[in-house]
Amino acid sequence: MSGPLHYPTYESLGVRPLVNAKGTYTIISGSLVLPEVRQAMSEASKRYVNLDELMEAVGARIAELMQCEWGLVTNGCAAALCQVTAACIAGTDPEQMAQLPSTTALRNEVLVQPSHRHVYDHAVRMTGAKLIEVETRQDLEAALSDRTAMLLVFGDAAERGQITVAEMAEIGHQHGVPTLVDAAAERPDAPNWYLEQGADAVGYSGGKCLRGPQAAGLVLGRKELLQAAFLNAAPHHALARPMKVGKEEIMGMMAAVEQWVVRDHQAEWAEWERRLSVVGEAVEKFPSVQTQIHQPGRSNVAPTLGINWDQSKLVIGGADVAAQLAEGEPRIEVFSSENGFSVNPYMMEPDEEQILADRINEIMSAV
Repeated sequence: MSGPLHYPTYESLGVRPLVNAKGTYTIISGSLVLPEVRQAMSEASKRYVNLDELMEAVGARIAELMQCEWGLVTNGCAAALCQVTAACIAGTDPEQMAQLPSTTALRNEVLVQPSHRHVYDHAVRMTGAKLIEVETRQDLEAALSDRTAMLLVFGDAAERGQITVAEMAEIGHQHGVPTLVDAAAERPDAPNWYLEQGADAVGYSGGKCLRGPQAAGLVLGRKELLQAAFLNAAPHHALARPMKVGKEEIMGMMAAVEQWVVRDHQAEWAEWERRLSVVGEAVEKFPSVQTQIHQPGRSNVAPTLGINWDQSKLVIGGADVAAQLAEGEPRIEVFSSENGFSVNPYMMEPDEEQILADRINEIMSAV
């Protein structure tokens, strides 16, 4: 007879779990998967399936739910950037796919606005692509050539720079060049705004607002392009073969999308505001403390509570408060500044707002 299951825990390894009052940052493990996602992954782990057949069925179902042409599950959003870029360079040609990251005799230029550059450029460049910066519409049109493989947009910077998403996509279509949007930490609302602007593909993290598997991503867009991106990755033998997304992540991501379209987003927002009010009320009694609700941008889409004070009246720095929160039990992570800190309720669990409020009260009362 088999005995009870034995498995490691964070505590058994000497690793301290934390209360996440920062947001969906990968370094603190993004989000917690929804119960439906956890169940879907558990069920998927119990049987075998053909991954080509599974991805075909999931792609069609995601397209139906998200009101787009196709959906693709990847091994995170960075993997999505790599796979779609590889598809734009090599397509589905076996010889060209095998050639990457060498792009000799292949189109390999990716045009991007300087204000849209960021650290995840590497996921695009690893294909052998060369990033060419263009600042104006005239620059973009002049830079387009038979070497141009793709146009790249960073969603967070959609309002920055001189070329709109719609203009990028329009010009790209005129020259047969796809436009890819990196919208990793954004909301994948349906219908999709970027696709409505003409973008050919838009990538999201699966483990952020969707609360799917941390090691999964989601791409929405043109079917032919996304299916080519899949061929450039596992389980196929191409550049992105190491970026494997397993049956468990695929089904977990499918469950997250299913839940996304039925979740009560207004109720979630109201709950985030309520949690912030609990924390705000706890600090109002301290001298010179001021609080302010900051509305989000395109990423980490939740209200944030800023807490600041005059250090001549409350003699403690924001970094000191954050350090004590992190060093205490339970460990709580917040962003800090010289004269304060901020609380993002986006990834907090029920009742953690009271734990945070009590800890802050304790720390500030000791000053």
